[in-house]
Amino acid sequence: MAETQKEKPTATPQAPKRTEDDVVGKVYDARLARRLFGYLKPYKLATATSALAIFLKSMSDVFGPYLVKVAVDTYFAPTPGKSLSWLGRHLSPNPTTGVTQIGMLYLGALTLSFGLEFVQTYLMQWTGQKIMFDLRSQIFRHIQRMTVAFFDRNPVGRLVTRVTSDVDALNEMFTSGVLAIFEDVFALTFIVAIMLSMSWPLALLTLSVIPAILYATQRFRTHVRDSYRRQRAATAKINSFTQEYVSGMSIVQLFNREPRAFNDFSDVNHENKLAWTDAIFAYALYYPVVEFLSSIAIALVIWYGGVAVLHASSLTWLTHHRYATGTGAGFSILGNTVTIGILIAFIQYAQRFFRPIQDLSDKYNILQAAMAASERVFKLLDTEPEIPLLPNPIAGDGSGRIEFRNVWFTYQQLTEAQEDALSAAHQINQHDPDGDPSEHIELIEQVITHECSDIEWILRGVSFTVEPNSTAAIVGHTGAGKTTITALMMRFYDIQAGQVLVDGIDVRDQDLKVLRQRFGVVLQDPFLFSGTIAKNIRLGTASITDQEVENAAEEVNVADFIRTLPAGFDEPVLERGSTLSTGQKQLISFARALAHRPGILILDEATSSVDTETEFRVRSALDRMITGRTSVLIAHRLSTIQRADTILVMHKGHLREQGTHQQLLTLRGLYYKLYQLQYKDQELGEPMSA
Repeated sequence: MAETQKEKPTATPQAPKRTEDDVVGKVYDARLARRLFGYLKPYKLATATSALAIFLKSMSDVFGPYLVKVAVDTYFAPTPGKSLSWLGRHLSPNPTTGVTQIGMLYLGALTLSFGLEFVQTYLMQWTGQKIMFDLRSQIFRHIQRMTVAFFDRNPVGRLVTRVTSDVDALNEMFTSGVLAIFEDVFALTFIVAIMLSMSWPLALLTLSVIPAILYATQRFRTHVRDSYRRQRAATAKINSFTQEYVSGMSIVQLFNREPRAFNDFSDVNHENKLAWTDAIFAYALYYPVVEFLSSIAIALVIWYGGVAVLHASSLTWLTHHRYATGTGAGFSILGNTVTIGILIAFIQYAQRFFRPIQDLSDKYNILQAAMAASERVFKLLDTEPEIPLLPNPIAGDGSGRIEFRNVWFTYQQLTEAQEDALSAAHQINQHDPDGDPSEHIELIEQVITHECSDIEWILRGVSFTVEPNSTAAIVGHTGAGKTTITALMMRFYDIQAGQVLVDGIDVRDQDLKVLRQRFGVVLQDPFLFSGTIAKNIRLGTASITDQEVENAAEEVNVADFIRTLPAGFDEPVLERGSTLSTGQKQLISFARALAHRPGILILDEATSSVDTETEFRVRSALDRMITGRTSVLIAHRLSTIQRADTILVMHKGHLREQGTHQQLLTLRGLYYKLYQLQYKDQELGEPMSA
């Protein structure tokens, strides 16, 4: 609503700082995790299957180096006197056949690993997409339930970020985060267990670089944490900035502000680039460090293990473990012989051991991103609509009667003390319904004067009645509260004091859906959705037939134009109706309102954006539109409302004058001055005496 937007800057307090986009989040938050994993319940079979596949794949992955060790120690460099492993005892004594068997086992392990990885990847990607669908649907449904005031305080770009980027972060956690962490943990556990079983001193030597890796990882996480925070904030700024400037591109180009807009965008874009650059630097430094440390561990294994294998002299391990001289290609460590096969397997396991450690750092960032995203998403979902659904709404009588009783309204947020004071005054009114109404009004005004003196009120004690099947017009200067009055009729906002009654029932006691179905609204700025002209007129109401769509278009004199289009009523409409003129979009909006057969029709400056010819076409259809229903017209052009049954003259939130066109001219008040300024020479019908 155009006027509402004009009124709010002076009445709405400063928006809170947008700090929620700076939330980094914990690596693991039990409360958020329980809530997130609740989305897995409908897909627990797929999740369990994927988890089992991960467990089996981890076992399969660590089987390869063990097969190499068996092949070397059994056939290539057997150790005299050393018994064969459990697998070696089941292999053929023929080297060629045995090596072939080991090769087939290796190939089988690889095939099994690939198959399990396919199952796990497919199921988790499928599950992730299902969860994204559910979560986005839930967010969009929740956004639809929010009041207009919510969208006044939350930029579109921020809400788009919640539905897109934040949900994507959660999807990455489900598909590449949680189960992948289990895969890395399983792999590390199996590798460490096998290495310890083969030679625990060499295993400890391999793990000796872990403290240094943990230190490097901690520094890396700290740096990336800050970079991630700045990335999220910059991404939200880019989304909000782009949405705002693309929507207002015509104004940017009209005032030749392209260079300034580009410079402003470049500043925001630069913040995003710096955040990503810092993260890239951290990754570029961290991975080589881990690679270097892992190479040191492998080098130590090769050096100590190789020296022990090659030399028959005795060596001392950690000053108290003695390496006894062995025979053949090995040596003894606490009774266990280290062979060439064990050494080769250790090298391979060491290479595989450090890869999951690097992956865990990535998974750390994924989890952190997901926790931050979930915190923002759940904060949105936990935001209750300011107008809650009623358990037992009261239905109106369908008369179309509209009444305002001493209505006070502001877009500002009242303090708790102010709300309590107004509530107490309202309770007195309810407990004494038969009392003097003037005393109730005086009590409310006293509370507002003393407790709410710092509030800028949009409406101040407004009272009027629009009788059924009559036409009321609201006039006044910009910011007088005209559009606000119509918004309160449909309960887009809740009033602070007084009552708004539609069909004889307070709007706060009615079901919102039923209440708003009573209204047909045509705004100053027409809005069309992508689709066809027929879909824009029907607007998803399946009960409206094609014939009713055409009849509505006929009533507003737009059917002839629609039929000249190549596809007629099925003509495609681009976003915001960019292929249609403003007047054509306005006429389609008229047809949309009439097609729904509303009991109450609201026209908010509906002819202000059309040309003179179109205005006459609309005016000729106006009589048909308002017949048989209550109508409320908001207009600056007094020529369009002179035949209204009652005219309400608003000024600075007060209802200053009320009456017919002739009565108000006779008063020679505000309406008379407006008439003198605008349409003295454009009176419709016979001249009216002043």
